[in-house]
Amino acid sequence: MTVAEFMQVMGIARSTFDDWRAKGKGPKWWPLPNGSLRCRRSSFEQWINSLEAAA
Repeated sequence: MTVAEFMQVMGIARSTFDDWRAKGKGPKWWPLPNGSLRCRRSSFEQWINSLEAAA
C-alpha cells in the first residue's frame, strides 16, 4: 500500500499522515530503495482491527 492509497482510504491529508508517523501511530511502514514508503495490506488490516477492538 502506498502513502497515497493509505491517505485516500483513511481520508486524511499528508500532514496528518506525517504527524501520525512521527508519533508512532498507524501501521508499520518500510522505506524502499527509491525513498518511497510502503505498508503491507496485512499490517494495515491488523492496525484497523486493533482500532475497532479498542473502540
